[in-house]
Amino acid sequence: MRRIVDQVAPILLLALLIGGWEAACRLMDIKPYFLPAPSAIWTEAIKDAPLLALSAWGTLSRAFIALVVASLISGLLALAVSLSGILERAVRPLVVTLQVTPIIAIAPIVQIWAGVAHPERAVISLAAIVAFFPIFSGALTGMKAADPDLERLFRLYGASRWQTLTRLRIPSSIPFVLEGHKVAAGLALVGAVIAEFAAAGGGVIGLAWRIQESLFRLQVAKAFAALLILGIMGAAVYALLGLAERRILAWWRGR
Repeated sequence: MRRIVDQVAPILLLALLIGGWEAACRLMDIKPYFLPAPSAIWTEAIKDAPLLALSAWGTLSRAFIALVVASLISGLLALAVSLSGILERAVRPLVVTLQVTPIIAIAPIVQIWAGVAHPERAVISLAAIVAFFPIFSGALTGMKAADPDLERLFRLYGASRWQTLTRLRIPSSIPFVLEGHKVAAGLALVGAVIAEFAAAGGGVIGLAWRIQESLFRLQVAKAFAALLILGIMGAAVYALLGLAERRILAWWRGR
């Protein structure tokens, strides 16, 4: 019974919020260019479904490529840093500085480096920068969180640093790495959208471009429809990665 309530409660709350929104728009006669009703947003989403699907695929594909790039770079860097305390103390401040730097501030610089003819490279690069830190932090924390008693046991039996790394530290980091990827996937999607806004007019077709185009024409319902698709896509990505995390952890714990 508790499980059913936990599943139904968010749906009821969402339905209540949407119903209140719809009622407020109708009863207060709110202009659609200021705040469209949910019914109008849904109508636009259905009408523009092919274009929105194409734009959503563009944003999602760039976010996925950025996540792969961020995963490879951050994973390798975390692996190298875990082997050297000096390297960790040298790299960590730079990584933290990169993380707290607003992505919109460095977007023009990255666009120049990527080249005017290749705006998609800039979008992928910026999204990868946003997704970098959670994976790096999770991988490094996980490798340093290995059981100290097991590390002493490895040394007692004469295990090399490579054996300790591959047979103890890396396996111990799997839960942290999975959690980092789950967070980074959402950030990669957000970073891709922000980068698309920054690359407006560069020929990058994505959900950000649809939102901007709609707002320029005061078609606010269409902009909300693109936001709706973005929200659904983000929730789906998070749910899929959460499912993958549970499956992998179940295998990892039972191996």
